[in-house]
Amino acid sequence: MASLPLINHHHVSLLYALQSTTANSPKVFNDSPSSMAPLPHSLISHQHPNIQSAPPKSYGKVSERSTAHEETGDLKQESQLNFQAWRLGVETNTLRSWTVVPPECVEYVKSYMVGSGSQYVRDSYMVAKESMAYINSVKLSGDGKDAWVFDVDETLLSSLPFFAGHQYGGEGMDDDAFIKWADLAEAPPLPASRSFYAHLLELGIKIFLLTGRYDYERNATEKNLGRAGYHSWEALLLRDPEDYEKSAMIYKSERRLKIEQDGFRIVGNSGDQWSDLTGYAVGDRTFKLPNPLYYVA
Repeated sequence: MASLPLINHHHVSLLYALQSTTANSPKVFNDSPSSMAPLPHSLISHQHPNIQSAPPKSYGKVSERSTAHEETGDLKQESQLNFQAWRLGVETNTLRSWTVVPPECVEYVKSYMVGSGSQYVRDSYMVAKESMAYINSVKLSGDGKDAWVFDVDETLLSSLPFFAGHQYGGEGMDDDAFIKWADLAEAPPLPASRSFYAHLLELGIKIFLLTGRYDYERNATEKNLGRAGYHSWEALLLRDPEDYEKSAMIYKSERRLKIEQDGFRIVGNSGDQWSDLTGYAVGDRTFKLPNPLYYVA
């Protein structure tokens, strides 16, 4: 996740077959060959469902219909189109500074996120596939100074098990409750990102983890990353007290600049928020992972 402001800390989401001791946790990923196949040399290509063209609909209020049957069908279709339009606005950074998922979009966020065959899984694999194609085309220096920057929440780890109990982003964030959950160090990995991460290590690229989590969360974060299969990073960078009031974009830009000042070349940068990928010292290329659950400036 991108760095979160102090008063609205770590919103999170994804889908992975969570193997957790927590009772009633949703099974958000399936350990099937299709969803868990390794990606280091050739990422899985998921076939997208057929897209049906339809006349444009308004984004706002649904017009009245003459029969109950027509009204039910049109309301459902209109709600679906509203969600698609809303999510497009979120992913393109057209909609900004929103605090919760609109009520009419909550069920569609859940449908988008949950399940081994969900569109979110396919979108995440698409990002990993393009990231893989890019890094395989780069002529690396071989001097140990090529670097990749990853955000953590919703980029390497997912907290969908937490948000499943909070209307999938449809209710206000309970910061204290989330911190307690994060301290359990049970957030599952994003499998596509984990496979790409492993490939970067094979290439000898130095990995920097740049998260909006706070310095006092270091132990739990390191424990969670290790449990999720991540290792051998060059540095895990968290907010120090002097960073608490900074926006995510400023904080992360400053940390990336320091990486460059230390002699590293940022060849790639992955995150789920635009504040992970904008500002300065962003790297040679950026990759945006999907996240319709929260916005971080």
